[in-house]
Amino acid sequence: MKNILLLIVLTVSISVTGQQLVLKKGVVIDSVMVTDTIPQSFSLYLPRAFEMSKSWPVVFVFDTDGKGEKALKLLAPAAEKNGYILAASNDIRDSLSITKNIIIANRMFNSVFEILPIKRNRSYTAGFSQGARLASVVPTFVNNISGVLSCGASVANTEVLSTKKPFHFIGIVGDKDFNYPDMLVTEKLLNRLKFPNQLLVFDGGHEWPSSEYLSKALEYFTLAAMTKDETIANSEFISSIFSSNLGEVSGLLTQNKKLIADHRLSQMLRVYKDVGYVDTIKATQKSLRRSKDYKVYNRMKNAVIFKENLIKDDYDYYLEEDILTYNYNNLGWWAFQKEELGKFEKSTNIFERNMGVRLEGYLNALIEDNLYIIKQSEGNTDEEALNFLWMLKTIIAPKDYESYLNVISYNAKVSDNDTALFYLEELLKQGYSDKEKLYALENTTLFRITPEFNELIAKYLKEARYDIIQE
Repeated sequence: MKNILLLIVLTVSISVTGQQLVLKKGVVIDSVMVTDTIPQSFSLYLPRAFEMSKSWPVVFVFDTDGKGEKALKLLAPAAEKNGYILAASNDIRDSLSITKNIIIANRMFNSVFEILPIKRNRSYTAGFSQGARLASVVPTFVNNISGVLSCGASVANTEVLSTKKPFHFIGIVGDKDFNYPDMLVTEKLLNRLKFPNQLLVFDGGHEWPSSEYLSKALEYFTLAAMTKDETIANSEFISSIFSSNLGEVSGLLTQNKKLIADHRLSQMLRVYKDVGYVDTIKATQKSLRRSKDYKVYNRMKNAVIFKENLIKDDYDYYLEEDILTYNYNNLGWWAFQKEELGKFEKSTNIFERNMGVRLEGYLNALIEDNLYIIKQSEGNTDEEALNFLWMLKTIIAPKDYESYLNVISYNAKVSDNDTALFYLEELLKQGYSDKEKLYALENTTLFRITPEFNELIAKYLKEARYDIIQE
């Protein structure tokens, strides 16, 4: 009997165009159809407290791989804690144009607004990496989007930002994420444009933030809404969140993370400027900035960011030149850069260590972006340029086996067996063991029956498919 009652409590029945739609609460629902006529769906999350008798804020989550359910599961704990509905299209793709993705998203928006009691003035978008970039352009095309939660990516196109159409931007980024410096620049730009914004920084790389940080972002959205609408203002909630934030700052100071603590206080100044507590925040920050350690750390951080930007400029310039000229001779220079990154990552200076990780991530992303651009270009694909980039990828990301396989396939195709053999052995040295895939590799029909190929297979994988006949 108890189980039956629980099932009734955790479901909600909704009438849509004369039909009853039963939705579970507290779980991610994988495929809710947009309409009966269009084969598009979205994932949905309703908090356990959801009821049809009142309106709710909603976060539309963008995943450019079309994996809406996966994205919602990451955000669900934060949404549950803060009373937000989540929805994510299963049909958004990075291979589609922005226009097509916006059309798909708009169908989801309309469907959610039709079936659920949504607070239209509290509709937000969110995403990670490419999904976050797409989420950040939605307010330009769609009205009544109040804010954007961007994880691991800055605003996609700052040129389209308009003070006539502001939105609340909350960024979350790891201090080892290659997008971290860009998000610091975006923060300054949004401040100049007087866009409401916060930037939360966690200890990590290019990854989804923890539920704690996602929940904090939703709390900030709620606080911002309370400053605009007295009917939902809750002094007890505001006081509780402030005490929690101040406690976090105290914890950071105890761990001697003074720069992070200072940055968090700067965010709090913007969050609480209309609800009080500003004097307390300013006094805490003033005391912090007087400390000798803070000044030393701040100089070190600024020097590293400056150096990082110069190195990134070098990467941009030389990679473009090398691709245009197929400059294989410069692969040695790139190998040297990889060694330098390794030195940074082992530095005793925490700021340099983080910079090394960020630069490696940036270089990998730069290579991937160029691979994508060349593959998507109209006309004949520049296979020689792809070959150079795959070779470079084996240097920067030596465990990326697909790059070796691509190099082997291409060079076997153009009858450069020496290069193909070199990369085959380098691949096997990295621990690659999929013998079946090697013997089925495209363009290698003649190459894989050579004695040299089979000798390498026998050397590293114990047994070759073809006998090695010595003449």
